[in-house]
Amino acid sequence: MKTALKGLKVIDLTRVRAGPSAVRHFADWGADVIKVELPNISNSDIDLGGARHGSDFQNLHRNKRSITINLKDKEGKKILKKLTKTADVIVENFRPNVKKRLGIDYEDLKKENKKLIYASISGFGQTGPYAHLPGFDQVAQGMGGLMSVTGHEGKGPLRVGIPVADLSAGLHCALGILTALYERNISGIGQHVSASLLESQIAMLDFQAARYLINQEIPGQTGNDHPTMTPMGTYPTLDGYINIASAGNEMWKRLCKALNIEKYTNDKDFLNDDLRTKNRKRLTKIIVEALSQGTNNEWILKLNKVSIPCGPINNIEEVFSDPQVKHNNMSQSVIHNKLGNINLVGQPVKLSRTPSNFYKAAPEKGEHTEEILEELGYKSEKIKLLKMRKVI
Repeated sequence: MKTALKGLKVIDLTRVRAGPSAVRHFADWGADVIKVELPNISNSDIDLGGARHGSDFQNLHRNKRSITINLKDKEGKKILKKLTKTADVIVENFRPNVKKRLGIDYEDLKKENKKLIYASISGFGQTGPYAHLPGFDQVAQGMGGLMSVTGHEGKGPLRVGIPVADLSAGLHCALGILTALYERNISGIGQHVSASLLESQIAMLDFQAARYLINQEIPGQTGNDHPTMTPMGTYPTLDGYINIASAGNEMWKRLCKALNIEKYTNDKDFLNDDLRTKNRKRLTKIIVEALSQGTNNEWILKLNKVSIPCGPINNIEEVFSDPQVKHNNMSQSVIHNKLGNINLVGQPVKLSRTPSNFYKAAPEKGEHTEEILEELGYKSEKIKLLKMRKVI
């Protein structure tokens, strides 16, 4: 099978989630991704990404090779610099002062390879008053405004149930790398790519951020309701809850007909989105009363039939049992030499000629050290010596 990124070499110096998730995109499309890990360090297998054979680690580090290098050792730095000469991309998430102290920042490594794309992920940015601070997803959710618009009004701030700041930073970093790789085809030289949890979280605000920047409006919490469109939210039925997303007057009229509440179509309180939002409490009571006459499945079928966006609220088991999710191949298997056949989360982006693929499970620590060193020209005696000195 042809792969989209065959021939691309990526050195992964990252830990935890944002960095590994950025690199995973390249690994899934066939790039040679080399994960650099520390040798002989106690508890290094439990590094905020969970145990090596745990679900989180396996999902983050599939399709990669692993080499162990002590980056504090001169010989270890020499190995990394040799890797740099053959690499297209390096991704790291050290704090700015740490990589400078180690002598592996962009200014150091670009001397080895002028075409190198060097990508950094941090909590708050590579420079500025917070550059030296440790970053964490929930901290970024709070500082980036997300928790102020999440949850029910008056109930206090609420974090999103997924590490959205980490994952969005990984996505933005991957996008930046791809942009830099494209530009390199023109200029012939690499550059430094920077992404942070804070900046990515602010970018993800999008709609709410624009409401402030353009209108000086500070959005608040609206729970499961859309902040500016009604009815659009979560509503109880006879046997559970469903999501309904109705926007605009034409859809509002179709919804009223489907719910048998046509008498409210031209109610003065509900003539447009602004009025329906202003009078949301009254409208919600009307809709809840109507929905109490049927079950989730009955209403979902009826509303979708008249093109009203509507759907169930699934738990994770129900997600992966859904026929559309199965059709989209969002659960893919790979063989692990110790865990056997395991299922991991598939890529949400599909390419028609060169699709992503799961080639191999996450590597054991240092599984490919000798293989990679031999590719760099190291002889067996030298490799043995490096092991003895705990460089690898």
